[in-house]
Amino acid sequence: MATLCTCILPPCMSNPPFPSSSSKPPSLYRSTNHASFNSFHPCNHYCNSNCTLSSFSSSPFRSKNPFFNRKQSRLNGLSHSGLGIAKFQGKTRAVASQPSQEVTPTNEPLTKQRRVVVTGLGAVTPLGHEPDVFYNNLLDGVSGITEIESFDCSEFPTRIAGEIKSLSTEGWVAPKSSRRIDKYMLYLITAGKKALADGGVTEDVMNELNKEKCGVLIGSGMGGMKMFSDSIAALQISHRKMNPFCVPFTTINTGSAMLAVDLGWMGPNYAIATACATSNFSILSAANHIFGGEADMMLCGGSDAAIVPSGLGGFVACKALSKRNADPTKASRPWDIDRDGFVMGEGAGVLLLEELEHAKKRGANIYAEFLGGSFTSDAYHITEPHPDGAGVILCLERALAQSGVSKEDVNYINAHATSTPAGDLKEFQALMHCFGQNPNLRINSTKSMTGHLLGASGGVEAVATVQAIRTGWVHPNINLENPDKGVDAKVLVGPTKERLDINVAISNSFGFGGHNSSIIFAPYK
Repeated sequence: MATLCTCILPPCMSNPPFPSSSSKPPSLYRSTNHASFNSFHPCNHYCNSNCTLSSFSSSPFRSKNPFFNRKQSRLNGLSHSGLGIAKFQGKTRAVASQPSQEVTPTNEPLTKQRRVVVTGLGAVTPLGHEPDVFYNNLLDGVSGITEIESFDCSEFPTRIAGEIKSLSTEGWVAPKSSRRIDKYMLYLITAGKKALADGGVTEDVMNELNKEKCGVLIGSGMGGMKMFSDSIAALQISHRKMNPFCVPFTTINTGSAMLAVDLGWMGPNYAIATACATSNFSILSAANHIFGGEADMMLCGGSDAAIVPSGLGGFVACKALSKRNADPTKASRPWDIDRDGFVMGEGAGVLLLEELEHAKKRGANIYAEFLGGSFTSDAYHITEPHPDGAGVILCLERALAQSGVSKEDVNYINAHATSTPAGDLKEFQALMHCFGQNPNLRINSTKSMTGHLLGASGGVEAVATVQAIRTGWVHPNINLENPDKGVDAKVLVGPTKERLDINVAISNSFGFGGHNSSIIFAPYK
């Protein structure tokens, strides 16, 4: 699939001026030669969120901000019961802390001092490495599921995945780094810088940014699995054979840290790991830094590249994967009665979030507005969904309340729906509990075409959700040939794309450990 790729200069070279053509990416990023990161131990119980703050005190990219005062605003008066309320610049605003009691959604908007908008998109996926290429393939119902080619999996019962066959990182990642680091970090850095380029952050714009208020929050559910696996294999021979970068590059924060170093961004910089909910957690947390005045611009989302023997073997051992090897494009089939497990995918999805006035002053294209969201925990089981969907229902209700929208406002949901027998039904039941009386609701699953990108899924699906708002088209649910009796097929998008004037859109992501997340977007008005 045709993609647009460019790259960074090695550290020994100065940054050249931007090319005049908008089709080429900006060469405004410093290249650093470091590499990948966190290890996921297959079959282990999934870990808690791991947030590590990394800050960098010096950068040649530091510059005065022509628009904003450098004085740091701080939140105070945060309530730890009920919906979080904070004082910001003397006014009350809502924040995404979790209430201790059930919240009734209202169509009265909660007061926010600052608005957050989406101004850039970056995607590296099995269906393309540009947001428009990716979304056009979704609209056309193209499947990215194929036989695995990156290693010999002939002995595995599952031999298919949403694998990225080729990716040029030229212009995005320094050649030395691209040879050293794990694929998931290549995806992360490439998608992050493509989101900047898509957002019109040219060299001139970069020089005017207050980099103390620009941050990076891109997580990963499983981290640098190949590097970790290779290091273990090397250790079996001798510790002298181990990669000297193994320890620093197997920590979850390093991907975001590398990107922040490249950009010279000194604002909030850390990473979140909440399994397959990682991207949504990262996006909402990044938005909260903007709502709170700590940042004006944030790169956020997720990246994963777990299609390696240990990753495939781990999910096979969990009996979580489809075995439809003879017909890969039909394997991922959310809500279909014949679904037999999810299909692994890989890639990265990144949003450039920005404070509204900051975006307007620099003349940015505004794709959509980010209204808010919520996190909850099932507190039930490490891998199984709550039987009553209680955590998901609570998450949706709190997301609506925090965003100031009613259930009736929502007419599009990009569901988590992974094509597992239990998970698809539990999410659908929760959605019907919250939105069942809405006759205009349309629901689809991007995973029917991409497979499950794990920690990157929410980022890629956020890109798809924003693209749906931009284009007025929602993509089909492919392979939904015989809907499960437990779902109402009338609210599910059919086998072809549909025209939809989106009012409010929700994107759901849930992860091992009972992590639930819902984030909400709307057209910018």
